[in-house]
Amino acid sequence: MRKLLSLRHWQRTFVRIFQLLKSRDVSLIDKLFFSVPVLLYWVLPDVLPLPFLPVDDIAVTMFLADWFARRMESKYNMK
Repeated sequence: MRKLLSLRHWQRTFVRIFQLLKSRDVSLIDKLFFSVPVLLYWVLPDVLPLPFLPVDDIAVTMFLADWFARRMESKYNMK
């Protein structure tokens, strides 16, 4: 739980995401598997009691980013 609240953890996660998305070793399909759902989740309106509060969008993006980084680093033996 402490790791999830750490700003340093999330900073490293998003740096890893950008490196993975730029990497030629990661297939385009894998990059799209992460990018498309995240972009759609941000662009499409979702049902919220407070429609302009992006907390849920940010949380979903953060958890998907962490999952994607761990999965791609293990799949492509990166780190």
